[in-house]
Amino acid sequence: MSKYQNYPDYKKSDIEWMESIPTHWKIVRLNYIFEIKKRIANTLGLDVLSVTQRGIKVKDIESGDGQLSMDYSKYQRVYVGDFAMNHMDLLTGYIDISKFNGVTSPDYRVFSVRDTEQYDARYYLYLLQMGYKQKLFFHLGQGSAHLGRWRLPTEAFNNIEYPQPSKLEQTQIAAFLDHETAKIDTLIEKQQKLIELLKEKRQAVISHAVTKGLNPDAPMKDSGVEWLGEVPAHWNVSKLKFECEIVDCRNKTPEYFDNGDYFVVRTTNVKNQKLNFNGALYTDKKNFDIWTQRGIPPEGSILFTREAPTGEVCLVPKDLTFCMGQRMMNFIANDNSYTDYLFDYLISDCLDRYINSVSHGSTVSHLRVEQVENIPVLVPSLDEIKQIHLKINLLKSKFDAIEKEAIQAIALMQERRTALISAAVTGKIDVRNWVAPTTSSDTTEVQQEVSV
Repeated sequence: MSKYQNYPDYKKSDIEWMESIPTHWKIVRLNYIFEIKKRIANTLGLDVLSVTQRGIKVKDIESGDGQLSMDYSKYQRVYVGDFAMNHMDLLTGYIDISKFNGVTSPDYRVFSVRDTEQYDARYYLYLLQMGYKQKLFFHLGQGSAHLGRWRLPTEAFNNIEYPQPSKLEQTQIAAFLDHETAKIDTLIEKQQKLIELLKEKRQAVISHAVTKGLNPDAPMKDSGVEWLGEVPAHWNVSKLKFECEIVDCRNKTPEYFDNGDYFVVRTTNVKNQKLNFNGALYTDKKNFDIWTQRGIPPEGSILFTREAPTGEVCLVPKDLTFCMGQRMMNFIANDNSYTDYLFDYLISDCLDRYINSVSHGSTVSHLRVEQVENIPVLVPSLDEIKQIHLKINLLKSKFDAIEKEAIQAIALMQERRTALISAAVTGKIDVRNWVAPTTSSDTTEVQQEVSV
């Protein structure tokens, strides 16, 4: 922010989260800025709109993705330029200005600027979005944050106090932020694309190693499996059930206890090839004994999700006492030395290709037990198993290092974006004399500032 100037004079703001504002700015409550709308659609055939973290989106009616089945003629009418706010969820909700005509949930708050001669909608959008991202509204909420229903009541919304620069300054600040955040967003998008390309490359390299081996001159044979194609001639083509003990979960959920001592691994706890404790649930000794009658998953064996989502895997860590929840499976290799190769095989694209083959191209949300048992697998020699796993680990380390740098760059740019918005809308920097550059060279400035 050092390249930006401050305003000449400041005064105390009397707003808890904002110490001071430029002397000539005012403070005004939101009920003087916005008029809350209550317009029932009373008609069908309109686009259903949803407020997401990436803005207001039209729900996909043809695929049914996110589409609401109820009669949305009772929904609120939204016009282009209206604000729509998910005020029922201050944890993951958001707010945006609609680019669409349509309808939205009665639970959303729809409103518009009362006087366009005094208030610039985009300036106040930046302030309101900042309220969500920095949880400035959180202390005003009511409901149950634990259940994800932490809402902002109408009275609390109306009484929120925001700064009021002149209309000319509001417009200038919004234009400045539109330009500067667009540059940052472009750089973030490039880093995100790099991460996606890295993931694709990583999987392609792993897939080649576990299906073709490391010797490009090795004689090949037809695997007999259409989606596998040719494999090294000296490798065995087998099925998962012949190389592992496959333990399926009980087809019901154990009773959960807040003071339980035994972790219940659910499909949501297996992601990105790791076991996580997000939303961890626990059970008691009685339930644990029942849910482990088929055995306690041993350290180093493979956990597998066969539904919601299908095909996530992770290794069982040391010193963890747990039982499997619904839709979980455990693979215990007949030979421990085979586990590393099998794990690499399952995180390659082989599993996706198998799922596609048994679903005949249609979307599947689960695999039946017999389908899991019959997953075609390859069995290299013990020496090759070790070499392949070593090679894949080296490649993983290389890709992980590049991805970590990209993630750190994104985090720094997002921090800069947040800080820039906060500084501009609260008057910590003076952008009244800012003029939009006529070239795209200023994106280089952002990269340089982020890297400092």
